[in-house]
Amino acid sequence: MSFLRRFSTFRPVLSHVGSSPVSLAPQVEFEFMDLLVPKYVPKGAKSMKLNKLVTVKGPKGAVDIVLPSFVKLNKEGDKVDVRVEQPQDKLQKQLWGTMRALLNNGVVGVTEGHTSTLKFQGTGYRAMLEEVDGVKWVKMKIGKCDLQGLPVPEGITVTAPTQTLLILEGCDKQKLNLFAAKLRNMHPPERYKGKGIYLNGETIKLKDKKVK
Repeated sequence: MSFLRRFSTFRPVLSHVGSSPVSLAPQVEFEFMDLLVPKYVPKGAKSMKLNKLVTVKGPKGAVDIVLPSFVKLNKEGDKVDVRVEQPQDKLQKQLWGTMRALLNNGVVGVTEGHTSTLKFQGTGYRAMLEEVDGVKWVKMKIGKCDLQGLPVPEGITVTAPTQTLLILEGCDKQKLNLFAAKLRNMHPPERYKGKGIYLNGETIKLKDKKVK
């Protein structure tokens, strides 16, 4: 007895994240415009054209988001639908959810704000805030004779409740986390004694000391 192999066809699988609409609060404004000079970003063998600028405004500030040409936005009432031209295309499908997440992060940022924390662990490790020539700086004592630090970018607020804790706040999540990562990379947690700067409650597994 022979069996016939049956094939069935399915519709292209949509992005579960990208197909969810972005909800807008009443005080949030969306502005769309085309970039006069588009940017091209290499993506493997292909290149992605960035030619759309979305500005999200709210009580906490404003966030600019650059989107690729294949992303389509449709605002209806208090929701924004995010679509791509070809959902079956691998690159567009991969970035569909990412673009939707960027827009949602912008909405959350201008209404509630984003927060990152840096915790300092080690004998004598501490952080302080100083103002130099009208510019606010984060200065850190992290195991070296000289203080290390970076100027605080515009749009980010830094507070130091204690000498071993920094709280960073801002409406642009990418910009906020990038600044926090730069500070952390000045002394990442080391795996033998656990000294270093910990970002957003991260934990590490300490290595056993070598016994001769």
